[in-house]
Amino acid sequence: MPKKNTLDYKTTVYKNKPLVRCGNIVYYGNSSDKYVIKLEILSDKSLFESIVSDKISVQLLSTDEELRTRKRIIKKCEKNGLYEALDIAEVWLCKALEAS
Repeated sequence: MPKKNTLDYKTTVYKNKPLVRCGNIVYYGNSSDKYVIKLEILSDKSLFESIVSDKISVQLLSTDEELRTRKRIIKKCEKNGLYEALDIAEVWLCKALEAS
């Protein structure tokens, strides 16, 4: 029997939290926790023959299903680049989970 809170080997992980992508939206964190982060890729740019994410919307969301969609958004901002977005996402998520 697998241990609780272990991740599947196919799951992408950043700082011990799962990253799940669906199109232009990336969810960061465990869906069983009280909060998760939603990263929405708003635009891309070309860099050295590759396409990289340029503008990213970051939202700290409550996973409480009883709340309406707009009430679930705790914090939001826009960042330039995936690194900056994941950096602020990690800080927001850790602080929110510690406070709950």
